[in-house]
Amino acid sequence: MRLLRVGAPGQERPALLDEDGRLRDLSGLIDDLDASFLATHGIRRLAEVPAAELPVLATEGLRIGPPLRPGKIVCIGLNYRDHAAETGAALPTEPVVFLKAPDTVVGPEDMVLVPRGSTKTDWEVELAVVIGRTARYLSSVDEAMHCVAGYAVAHDVSEREFQLERGGQWDKGKSCETFNPLGPWLVTADEVPDPQALRLRLWVNGDLRQDGTTANMVFPVGEIIRYLSQFMVLHPGDVINTGTPAGVALGQPEPKPYLVAGDVVELEIDGLGRQRQEVGQA
Repeated sequence: MRLLRVGAPGQERPALLDEDGRLRDLSGLIDDLDASFLATHGIRRLAEVPAAELPVLATEGLRIGPPLRPGKIVCIGLNYRDHAAETGAALPTEPVVFLKAPDTVVGPEDMVLVPRGSTKTDWEVELAVVIGRTARYLSSVDEAMHCVAGYAVAHDVSEREFQLERGGQWDKGKSCETFNPLGPWLVTADEVPDPQALRLRLWVNGDLRQDGTTANMVFPVGEIIRYLSQFMVLHPGDVINTGTPAGVALGQPEPKPYLVAGDVVELEIDGLGRQRQEVGQA
């Protein structure tokens, strides 16, 4: 299934994209796509409802919001071999973990804002993993994969000066407002037989900047979930951003082409949909 939320910010309603590309209203069946929905086997319950019985939504002028209201957002840094190489970093021996504020999440076509004082706002296309059941002290990758509710496209926007040159943790270069466009859909796990066989691409102003594959991850999805469960409890509705392939502005020669107001970023992952954001100024 491809699940999404549509409507004005803060007023989104849950919906389903059927096999014919029509938008179906889920608001008569569920309150929202969130932790409660996932924790009560909501995906399994929806799978039993024929899509043809759901009301069709008119799409003209309808905003697509983020596909769920997330809990915490856990991110993995330097998780692609080519990205580590382009930034001059050694491959990590354990996952590099940082947190991103949940209120950074916006819709896949909402504006991304360059923070005030920023000169190094960067792009990162990433595979987002949505947790569907509680994960704590998992003992195997197989057990970890059973905790996946689905996948989505994430744009892990980053401010490199704030992240790398201002001391402390990475979080303050990652948690600026609008820094995590998510969606357009939550694609359920059964629709993605191999999350390590997905192509990721990102364009800036029409120029292809990133073109990678999840096969190039240092730590695959199942190992990331297993690993994280040793240090924190993952709950239904939590999101994991699993890292980005090569091609970010940080890895380019000087002058590095960081984002500025007026730029347009487009990104996609095989089978998970496409995003487009105009860049503005905070």
